[in-house]
Amino acid sequence: MHRRKFLRNSSLGSAGLLGATALTACKDTTVQNQPIAGSPPQIKPVAVCTWDFGNATGKAWSVLEPGGSALDAVEAGVMVEEADPNNQTVGLGGRPDRDGHVTLDACIMDPEGHCGSVMALEGFVHPVSVARKVMEETPHVILVGEGAAQFALEQGFEQANLLTEASRLEWEEWKKEAEYKPIINIENHDTIGMITLDANGRMAGACTTSGMAYKMRGRVGDSPVIGAGLYVDDEIGGAAATGVGEEVVRMVGSFLIVELMRQGLSPQQACEEGVRRIMKRNQGRTDFQIGFVALNKKGESGAFCIHPGFSYRRYDSDGHRNVPSESYLKS
Repeated sequence: MHRRKFLRNSSLGSAGLLGATALTACKDTTVQNQPIAGSPPQIKPVAVCTWDFGNATGKAWSVLEPGGSALDAVEAGVMVEEADPNNQTVGLGGRPDRDGHVTLDACIMDPEGHCGSVMALEGFVHPVSVARKVMEETPHVILVGEGAAQFALEQGFEQANLLTEASRLEWEEWKKEAEYKPIINIENHDTIGMITLDANGRMAGACTTSGMAYKMRGRVGDSPVIGAGLYVDDEIGGAAATGVGEEVVRMVGSFLIVELMRQGLSPQQACEEGVRRIMKRNQGRTDFQIGFVALNKKGESGAFCIHPGFSYRRYDSDGHRNVPSESYLKS
């Protein structure tokens, strides 16, 4: 079957009107490569992800470093967190909705702009891999709920009980008050979004989460929404989001970040502008957190958030590090 390509047209298409002078003026100095005159630029693989998920970027790097593809690396990387029962915001052990169901959301994008997504998937540890099968084996982009589960079974994925004892006990305790009030940086929805650049200069991205703890049955946030929780354009770069998904969806946040990079902004500048636009729409509100991470084709990365506390992991040939993000609010 033909795989569906994500539509790249948007109201931000006017980016092409920018002149070469303006584009040249907006350069990112986060990472500077100075190739010898006349030689092709050296491509250095990079993996970045939201939050301090070093095991995930470590796994992605183990694929990238010997020459593996960006797509394989990004899938392998986020799968580490999906399988970790101690991470109660992703995959196995994720905190349930208010009715006790663990529902998972994930999406993935390849360098050609193909993408796949699953939403409200129950009973499977690796929604990112199911999303990849949606991308590669169907004419669709999104499968949801029971249909996504049926497809996963048909593709040979094994079913599993995702509600661990630790998450069940927390849910039982939450039901005593049943107060839905996420706390900044402890919102129980620390999505992992990852973007990779391989040695061939190709880019891919993935995003996976169990969503907000104790959400309404059927709620889906930004994570599996192409253009909101994740977007990758192999000509420009990629971005991923974390935090209160409703606000990211309203701004089509990750697509916005990539389009700002297309206009010449560095990853850092683009993330900052994205957060500023969200805050402009939410004047007077300080009760939620959003963080963006971005990576461009040069291997330059950046991040920005609303409240202090967000960070991102970066793994490249220079090492593996957790990078604290600057914030819109300082305290």
